[in-house]
Amino acid sequence: MSRRRQATKRPISPDPLHGSPLISMLVNAVMKSGKKSLAQRIVYGAIERMAEKVGKGNPIELVLGALENIRPKIEVKSRRVGGATY
Repeated sequence: MSRRRQATKRPISPDPLHGSPLISMLVNAVMKSGKKSLAQRIVYGAIERMAEKVGKGNPIELVLGALENIRPKIEVKSRRVGGATY
């Protein structure tokens, strides 16, 4: 076990176009091999296409709603019975 102090959490900077930290997290999740500008183009293009198809509301609210829909409703915890974990 490490004897050093625990590293402090750095705040997530919001993305430059929409000003949302959630979009910045989405860009970071899409990013591969440090290519952030390509990941931003992919995410911003997807947001624009989604806004065109739906046609109403703020595109950021659409992304938040989509993320809320895919989020699990309940959490399943593992349970150890005897020697097996279920």
